[in-house]
Amino acid sequence: MTTEIVYLNGEFMPLEDARIPVLDRGFIFGDGIYEVIPVYSGRPFRLPEHLARFERSHEAIRIPNPMREAEWTRLVEDLIVRNAGDDQSIYLQVTRGVARRDHAFPKGVTPTIFGMSNPLSTPPAELIASGVHAITAIDYRWLKCDVKSTSLLGNCLLRQTAADADAIEVVMFRDGFLTEGSSSNVFVVKNGVLLATPKNNLVLPGITYDVVIELAQKHGVPLEVRAISEDEVRSADEIWVTSSTKEVLAVTSLDEKAVGGGKPGAVFHRMHQLYQDFKRTVMRETA
Repeated sequence: MTTEIVYLNGEFMPLEDARIPVLDRGFIFGDGIYEVIPVYSGRPFRLPEHLARFERSHEAIRIPNPMREAEWTRLVEDLIVRNAGDDQSIYLQVTRGVARRDHAFPKGVTPTIFGMSNPLSTPPAELIASGVHAITAIDYRWLKCDVKSTSLLGNCLLRQTAADADAIEVVMFRDGFLTEGSSSNVFVVKNGVLLATPKNNLVLPGITYDVVIELAQKHGVPLEVRAISEDEVRSADEIWVTSSTKEVLAVTSLDEKAVGGGKPGAVFHRMHQLYQDFKRTVMRETA
């Protein structure tokens, strides 16, 4: 059995040896941020963009970034080579550190830095061909969803509603408009036009979301970035979910009702191919 090697506060060690104090604010308050980076054939995908988002999360919750970009890059590379598999998912986490329990930020504490690798599981060919089932729910999370915070209880509760319904994701609405999925961004196709929710405090700025927008603009896919009503989602010709692990995946059933013709649509097939081609190109360029 292969030993998982993780990084904790300056040291690499087997996962089972990693320990943090119980007064770490990540454990007590969920006071921390994280980032997930897909790795294909041993090379991290869009690492500068992931680290830029990580930096924005640091700034948003006022934790000074404990490492420079070059140091984070080296840590990611070290985790890749120390763990098995060509395709991995690198997880980075920073918490505010260890202090007596008090809601106010403590002074003079050292952030806790953690990193690990998991196998990267992208959607199998049969799900790409058939699409997936999703359900809907009211988005009752906090109002700073653009921060990639470890405080994910709302997301977990919503994701569990999907799991209970044997669905892959929950598509969320707030005040009658689409926000996102519990762990993904959501796109809609209506009359051949790709619709995307704008980036704001209610939506996580996804790296895959950015790639889809870029590919649509580059390859002439009609695109509108604007508020999307619940009615537009429920009457959509196509619905997609996107993330670093889901990549681009078609939703063909929403709340037990077929989306469009009940199978992945033409715009999805085009975007899925564009995404795979783009991914291969990026990986060649970084080899």
